[in-house]
Amino acid sequence: MNQKLIKKAHDLRNRGFTTGEIADQLNVSMDTVRWLTIQKISDETHENAPLDVAINLNRLGGSSSRLRYVAAALSDMTLEHGDADVVVGIAISGIPFATMMADFLQFEEGIQSSLAVFHPIKHRKGEEEQDNKNGTFSENFACVQGKRAIIVDDVITSGRTIKDVIAELNKFGATPVCVAVLIDKKGINEIEGVPVESLIHVNRLD
Repeated sequence: MNQKLIKKAHDLRNRGFTTGEIADQLNVSMDTVRWLTIQKISDETHENAPLDVAINLNRLGGSSSRLRYVAAALSDMTLEHGDADVVVGIAISGIPFATMMADFLQFEEGIQSSLAVFHPIKHRKGEEEQDNKNGTFSENFACVQGKRAIIVDDVITSGRTIKDVIAELNKFGATPVCVAVLIDKKGINEIEGVPVESLIHVNRLD
């Protein structure tokens, strides 16, 4: 882990970000964030760092046209799994992709896809004590009740958030069609029986 990443984690913590929010900002696991935030910025050497891959998506996230191209590719990959009624974007980074995908799937395929937003439990204050709880769907976006859903995020690190979304969809009688992500750091083809489609598959040789 480099010094720049440690400093960034400390800066985000000082600005009030939760462990989960920092994990999303840096695209690392929550375990990695916990490790980063207990390191001293001034230290030159850091031992026992978690095995992880930090991903910087600034060049992509800062351009609406680039986001649109990626969303088009993600949309194309989901088509082999059948039509969907709703595209579920996982806050925060999955929402831009999901928004454009809902538009692509409706415009390109004539599917009346709507947009739902899922707020993970890791974004809430005190998330350390909420291991047995799930996130929730925003009431300001489409309802998922009884619908066929595509789940969208930017990066899969552990798969826990995706499992939470699937569990909540099941509670609403919805059917998860597939998961679409830009980068899969876990290297999996399915989660809870739901197929995972990723543009980039990261394989760690350890």
